[in-house]
Amino acid sequence: MPSKSSCDNTDVCARSALDRRQALVVGLGAVATAVWGRPSSAQGVRSDRDRAELTCVVTPDQTEGPYFVDEHLNRSDIRSDPSDGSVRPGLPLNLLINVTGIAGCRPLAGAIVDIWHCDASGAYSDVGEPRFKTPGSRFLRGYQVTDQSGSVRFATIYPGSYPGRAVHIHFKIRARSNTAEAVELTSQLYFDDAITDRVHQHAPYSQRPGARTRNEQDGIFQDGGRDLALALSASAQGYDGRFKVGLKLPS
Repeated sequence: MPSKSSCDNTDVCARSALDRRQALVVGLGAVATAVWGRPSSAQGVRSDRDRAELTCVVTPDQTEGPYFVDEHLNRSDIRSDPSDGSVRPGLPLNLLINVTGIAGCRPLAGAIVDIWHCDASGAYSDVGEPRFKTPGSRFLRGYQVTDQSGSVRFATIYPGSYPGRAVHIHFKIRARSNTAEAVELTSQLYFDDAITDRVHQHAPYSQRPGARTRNEQDGIFQDGGRDLALALSASAQGYDGRFKVGLKLPS
């Protein structure tokens, strides 16, 4: 049976002040169609020099939250639900994730990278709670194993929102060091509020009632979220994004 997190169902969980695993996530370019809103060139785009300097900087991890389910879904396209073949609607988001060990900034091959997030209505799959009941479904979940360049790719959608949390994507990286010691990093990725405002004006996102929690209103975002924000720019298909994760491995 898949194991679920023991965290409560508010997804606003206290982080441990001790034994925090650390890593860097640097948002590099991503893209959106003009229909959904074209971000300006000043929105989070870093220079080549900035990216090189930040690749091996270590920043804190973030909470797993209550909705992680280890579904063992090895797949790149996570938009569909394997239980019935349906595809979650939303603006396409293609992610390229590069995992690097900070010692020598070397690409890390063979690491397992899971991502999971809510759909356009704010619902997670395979969860049962008053706000949504989705037991048995497995949409918007999956993992890939990094190749020799330390890379994995995912096809998903721009996340929706739900009360109490800013728009985000969860990720978990599991790897082994040269000493065969297991390493696990769990954190989250965030989106520029101005871009989310434009994207969420359109269906299916606009069908969710109520005000959206913005980044600065999210207590989890305030604990390191600025270092986990994706840089976004526009293209014809949806969003293409890549970001680097610098993982600290035991020596």
